[in-house]
Amino acid sequence: MNKRFINKNGPILLFSFVLLLKSAVAWFVVFNDGPSWSIVFTEIPFFIIVFSLIEWFATKRKILYYMISNLFITLIYFAVLMYYKYYGVIATYHALQQADKVTKVGESTYSLITPYYLFVFVDIVFFLFFMFRPKYIARWKERGSRRMNRLVLIVITAVSFGLCIFNIWPNHASMNEIKKAKSMGILNYEVYTLFADTTEKDEIINSKEISQKSIDELKGIITPVSPQYWGADKGKNLIVVQMESFQNFLIGLTLDGQEITPNLNKLAKENIYFSNFYTNAGQGTTSDAEFVVNSSFYVPKNEPATSSVYMKKAVPSLPRLLSENGYSTATFHTNDVEFWNRKDLYKAIGFDKYYDQSFYGDEDHIAFGSSDEVLFDKTVPELTKLDVKNEPFYAMVMSMSAHHPFRIPEDKYKMKLPERYEGTLLGDYIRAQNYADFAMGQFLEGLKTSGLWDDSLIVFYGDHQGVPMYTLGSKERDMIEELIGHEYGYTDMFNIPFIMHSPSASLPEKVDVTGGQIDILPTVANLLGISVQNQLHFGEDLLNQQTNLIPLRHFLPSGSFINDKSMYVTGNAYADGFNYSLSDNTISADGSTETQFTAAQRLLNMSNSYILQLPDQQ
Repeated sequence: MNKRFINKNGPILLFSFVLLLKSAVAWFVVFNDGPSWSIVFTEIPFFIIVFSLIEWFATKRKILYYMISNLFITLIYFAVLMYYKYYGVIATYHALQQADKVTKVGESTYSLITPYYLFVFVDIVFFLFFMFRPKYIARWKERGSRRMNRLVLIVITAVSFGLCIFNIWPNHASMNEIKKAKSMGILNYEVYTLFADTTEKDEIINSKEISQKSIDELKGIITPVSPQYWGADKGKNLIVVQMESFQNFLIGLTLDGQEITPNLNKLAKENIYFSNFYTNAGQGTTSDAEFVVNSSFYVPKNEPATSSVYMKKAVPSLPRLLSENGYSTATFHTNDVEFWNRKDLYKAIGFDKYYDQSFYGDEDHIAFGSSDEVLFDKTVPELTKLDVKNEPFYAMVMSMSAHHPFRIPEDKYKMKLPERYEGTLLGDYIRAQNYADFAMGQFLEGLKTSGLWDDSLIVFYGDHQGVPMYTLGSKERDMIEELIGHEYGYTDMFNIPFIMHSPSASLPEKVDVTGGQIDILPTVANLLGISVQNQLHFGEDLLNQQTNLIPLRHFLPSGSFINDKSMYVTGNAYADGFNYSLSDNTISADGSTETQFTAAQRLLNMSNSYILQLPDQQ
């Protein structure tokens, strides 16, 4: 009886068991406590529904349909593994829409693969091996021709469907996507997200209700009548330098007596340095940082800014603001302008001109284009040309050599790593940033030699995190804890430096007020003496405010934010979230309020609503 039952129902039992093993691998990577018996009730019902449809409708090639379904579900699990390894969130169909970018960042993607991830494909290789052997083909055809009892199919499908609904519905209101996926089951969560996005639309706030006053009230901003440092650098050029993957813990850091970033250390000591500063980038990472800094708007919810409808709009921006005040504007990047849809980005935010790979060529190639040395060497003469004109200029310059996975050519090594760091992500990161700092030193020298240093307000900041905590192994976690003096966590990962060189103002040496990339626009506008009161913005002038509220998006659960004391990470709702101290990443019982939680979500919605209601560009 048992043998007959197995023979008749073999495919559905075999493939369900195989996929259960794969789901266990995904759970082990994504969820802190790994797989448990609960996956039997959260993952298997989904398999059963898919395979029951095959059993019900397939009369021929049944095993082939099983294999195709197995491959499709395997690819979903693999995508979840890879995406979590870098971003720390569950991949959904939104992320898969950006799959074309994977081929362009191949080395970065491949570096995330851990050997045991490939376990999920072992059975597929096994099946393919036997698929073309006549003896096994005949046997599989014979097995595939056996039909499951229709009553049994109806019962197990109904029970499985009921379990899926039971897993999804009680947990659909949770704001934490990781907790939601764990309670629902990964595949149920994927399906729920697909349907929820078509039925649960975010409220669009009427643009008439969105004003600078309402934004400032939510953030707790009181605009001073006479702001400090107003117009201190009026008429000066503005140069903004975006540093690839540069995190704040590198500033002042030494490794076995070696300064990792000596040039930036000196820059931070001799100019104004904001140490409590955070990235606002989303799924688009570098290009999202470009968008936020130049617009002072937040990135969209489920996609990079450059892949969104935002690119059809004439977004209020720093280039537009400065153009209205007599500035020429240009942006410099050694990658192809088509990557991450930057061509549309630069049109949306109003840059006059861009320099990309077509200008820099592909010499001395690192990562996705010419090295930082080539970038800076070719950029300084262009800045000098802009400077001889009668009008001031705004230039944005983006470094790229220290891009994940941080593997630079040996002839670019500028420091010797301790043996224990060799072959680790952390070691590669430190060495790449040490090279980037070396190239930055040459850039700084070029600015000084050309006279631009004394005639320009110059801004330096990191674009996004470089060392994802989800990627580090236990050995690397111990090493980074040894370097920074406490357990590496969220507050360290998102903390980036912000340094400003003002040729005219006597600015404080160090500022501890909490800030983010969203705040750069109003801060530099104040120094340049250009009013932003008639241009909607979601940042604040960090030289004239002592409090801040910074909503976070994409890398943490929905509803997360930063205030003056802590980084709040959402639980299922506000009440069961956690506050991580900005000083040492320790968890505290307080540090945020539900009013701030509500305000942060409102700010994100206002930003999105305002941009969506802007007229399309002509």
